Amino acid sequence: MTQRKPDAQDAPQSSAITRLLNTVEWLGNLLPHPVTLFAILALGILLLSGLLGALDVSVVDPRPEGTAGRADDGVIHVISLLDAEGLRRIVMGLVTNFTGFVPLGTVLVALLGVGIAERSGLLTAAIKTMVLGAPKNLVTVVIVFASVMSSTASEMGYVVVIPLAAAIYHALGRHPLAGLAASFAGVSGGYSANLLLATVDPLLAGITQESAQLIDPAYEVHAAVNWYFMAASTFLVTFMGWFVSTKIVEPKLGPYDPSLLDDSAEPINMDPIDARERRALAWAGVAALVVAAVIAFLVVPSWGWLRIPEIEDTLSSLRPFLTGIVVLVSVFFAVPGIVYGALTGVFKSDRDVINAMAKAMGTMGLYIVLVFFAAQFVAFFNWTQLGQVMAVLGSNSLQAIGLTGPLVFLPFIMICAVINLSLGSASAQWAVTAPIFVPMLMLVGYSPEVIQAAYRIGDSVTNIITPMMSYFGLILAFAARYKKDVGVGTMIAMMLPYSVVFFVGWTALFFLWVFGLGLPVGPGAPTYYDIGG
Repeated sequence: MTQRKPDAQDAPQSSAITRLLNTVEWLGNLLPHPVTLFAILALGILLLSGLLGALDVSVVDPRPEGTAGRADDGVIHVISLLDAEGLRRIVMGLVTNFTGFVPLGTVLVALLGVGIAERSGLLTAAIKTMVLGAPKNLVTVVIVFASVMSSTASEMGYVVVIPLAAAIYHALGRHPLAGLAASFAGVSGGYSANLLLATVDPLLAGITQESAQLIDPAYEVHAAVNWYFMAASTFLVTFMGWFVSTKIVEPKLGPYDPSLLDDSAEPINMDPIDARERRALAWAGVAALVVAAVIAFLVVPSWGWLRIPEIEDTLSSLRPFLTGIVVLVSVFFAVPGIVYGALTGVFKSDRDVINAMAKAMGTMGLYIVLVFFAAQFVAFFNWTQLGQVMAVLGSNSLQAIGLTGPLVFLPFIMICAVINLSLGSASAQWAVTAPIFVPMLMLVGYSPEVIQAAYRIGDSVTNIITPMMSYFGLILAFAARYKKDVGVGTMIAMMLPYSVVFFVGWTALFFLWVFGLGLPVGPGAPTYYDIGG
């Protein structure tokens, strides 16, 4: 299909924001198909690594001696993949890059259970019950809030909550991409916000502590040091997500054209469920409670089988549970789905359950192809160490600014947001940048806890506008169910308002919380660090 630049006479272009977003979408959709784009990017990384490697481009590694991955000479070099060793590494790694790509396994394993729940009719019945019984003006608020909270269950928001949000909007006669965008903004743009501690908290705290000990060897940082601020951020992100969804994104998308619907996204019949379905839904709810109770029995007691014994730190002892949560989520959907399908007659034998899983996998064909090329790009990017070099150069530019007052956090958050466009993993980015930022800002008087809180804002707000984010391809696959010709530009233009509003609003809350009201970002978390103490 030939792309056309938006015409100034087009009716939807009634505001400057809409015109800007249409232009962004037009420019973005000039890019090739995401699969082709990742293939080109992977090739570009190879060529760039060869050039920069030949020029011996390097930066000083800020990590202390003895840190895993740190070179003996203390220098991060760009590694060329355009030589014999690079070719051997590429050929030997193509398969394992693909099979070891974390989002692939997470999505497919979770989809086994979700597919059973979907094909049995359980998810449809649950959506009907929820939507028909809830005030329609609160649907967006509930979706964004649930999406923000989904980070407690690791990456499950991407696999479960986002496609459900699109289905709910579609069932209500609203544009499904508006529901997808609202949920994506909550899951990914508001990734660090949560009322509870999530898996990312202990990861970041450990990196922050190691970096702080470069200045103060006795300094300790626990996992809950940002809890107060992130709990408050949950409500702000929910409000901002609702505002952007209802005031900007959904009006721009306009009415939904059902002809754009893909066969894999069958519309939900919103007629009320009958007595048989209500009975099956009730028993499925009982089954879900039983599964939840069994999981709690294995997790809550200190001797639980899904905990590591003899470890006092609760989060550390829960590592088996947190690491394997995708399996538990799959079981949590599969068991009630089987119960519902058996009671409604959809599942008459084990073959029907197997077919449900197979059909769910069948919808992921395009995503699997995309993941192959995305995994190669990510692996090549990591092998060349371009991400580490870019991160160090970006953080060094912050040092060159020479700010020492609270305003130092504004360029800090901005640099973290920019680095996040190419180095999407929160822990990977912090592992490289924390040894620079934490000691530097400690030396001008700020605590590691506050520095980490500011970092988490920058790390979250640009997740939703970068194709480098691990699950961006999956979101595109979900979107393609409702708009067959969706492109990278469509997605970026749709999510850009969230990114801008989240950055401004969340940064403003940070300055108000920390420096305006003088509130701690978490329990036992000081705002300032006493250099002489």
